[in-house]
Amino acid sequence: MNSSSTNYLNSKRMDVYEPMHPFSMWGDFKGDIYQDAAATMIIEVDTKLNNQLSEDASQTTHGPSNQCDQEACKPVDKVLRRLAQNREAARKSRLRKKAYVQQLEASRLKLLHLEQELEQTRAQCSLMSGGVNASQHEFSGAANPGIVVFKIEYEHWVELQNKKTNNLKTALNSDLDDTELDKLIQDTLNHYANLFNLKATAAKADVCYLISGVWKTSTERLFLWIGGFRPSEILKVLVPQLKLSDQQSHDLYNLIQACHQAEESLSQGMDKLQQTLTEAVACSLALGSGCYEMRKAMDKLDELVRLVIQADYVRHVTLQQTLRNLTTRQAAQGLISLGEYLQRFRDLSSAWAMRLCEPA
Repeated sequence: MNSSSTNYLNSKRMDVYEPMHPFSMWGDFKGDIYQDAAATMIIEVDTKLNNQLSEDASQTTHGPSNQCDQEACKPVDKVLRRLAQNREAARKSRLRKKAYVQQLEASRLKLLHLEQELEQTRAQCSLMSGGVNASQHEFSGAANPGIVVFKIEYEHWVELQNKKTNNLKTALNSDLDDTELDKLIQDTLNHYANLFNLKATAAKADVCYLISGVWKTSTERLFLWIGGFRPSEILKVLVPQLKLSDQQSHDLYNLIQACHQAEESLSQGMDKLQQTLTEAVACSLALGSGCYEMRKAMDKLDELVRLVIQADYVRHVTLQQTLRNLTTRQAAQGLISLGEYLQRFRDLSSAWAMRLCEPA
């Protein structure tokens, strides 16, 4: 029984011990008035005792039930308080994580800016010392802030690409369900889309640097086509690695034919652009002091930017259409094969460079 019920009972019992009104000890005890008063007081005391017993019985009957209800409510209230505390702690944790991610992103941008300034300072020092030809230095892209950022971002992209390929391989060999595996596939596909966006920005900064392929390894440049790999190359890599149904083989065959047509059209556009660019440079008007009018030639380079972006668009669409014709696990295996294929070219370049450094 709780403390409030105990206090209540004690206050009731105190009524029994209330002091009775004194009567004269010197009066005649044999008088009727005193006898009547004594009888009345005894009746009142008996009545109070009976009422007290009834209240005690009633309190005893209802007390445990109320106590049980209160004790039953206590765990529920405790659980609700704990849930509220957990929600508040989770909310604060999400805010801290968001602030931490924002801080990391700000630090990354600051680092890129510092590396860009460092590259520019090195370029200026090299030009001032006369140790590097200005035209060669500009071709390397080091003096262009946009190209500096692209080189850093591309190296980071390659590192992430290898991690995503390994994650797909681990997930494919585990008991991960298709829903979770599909999320990894979409994440990897978005990663390729990020590369195409980076290349579009770099093309606007210096399309000659991008299309030359100096940002890739030496063996990768052997297969370079308008600033990247041929779209049909994706299918040549993926199809032999997969067990396809007849319908899948038919659909992918049609996709290969469409890729060849798109590649032929873009290749013809590239040839025509090179021809017109050659004519524009050859027919440039002399301005004196060894300078020439390059307006028409500059316009042709702008067209080259659009051509590179179109080629990347075909690459992206080909990759998307290929994965749509595959099952979830086939798509995961295809992306793994593509990632390993591209990494093997980088490894081959490293092995070749080490071989050249070995003594004869």
